Amino acid sequence: MYKSAVSHFEIIMPKLLKGNSHEDSRGTLMYNNDFDARAIKRIYVIENKSTDIVRAWQGHKIEQRWFSAISGSFKIELIAIADWNRPCKKADRFEFELDSKKLDILHIPAGYVSSIQSLEEGTKLLVMADFALGELEDEYRYEADYFE
Repeated sequence: MYKSAVSHFEIIMPKLLKGNSHEDSRGTLMYNNDFDARAIKRIYVIENKSTDIVRAWQGHKIEQRWFSAISGSFKIELIAIADWNRPCKKADRFEFELDSKKLDILHIPAGYVSSIQSLEEGTKLLVMADFALGELEDEYRYEADYFE
């Protein structure tokens, strides 16, 4: 648990599950033995058209997500939200970089909004969620400059 310095509420921290790879004469095997996929109900892939595009700020009060770069690298910023109707504009940010060279998986617990930016052209981000599309109404969006 983490206590936010700005809004004084306890949240579950995002966690980076480190992947790895093994290379031999046959090729490369990427793996993540710490990832438990039993909660996953749907998956999709995000592919930004350019590195100038930032997909910010969308999140979920209930749904959890897991991100993994499957091509290229991404900068992911996360903000925990205490009040979904009037989020604190000075909330703490957590920043991660995901690279497709290893199968790192970023777990984003419920209660966060995210900002996603490709760091190079031709990137693809695998997104996994623990609710099916339309299973609940839990999508929150804020203007791209809301937290700036």
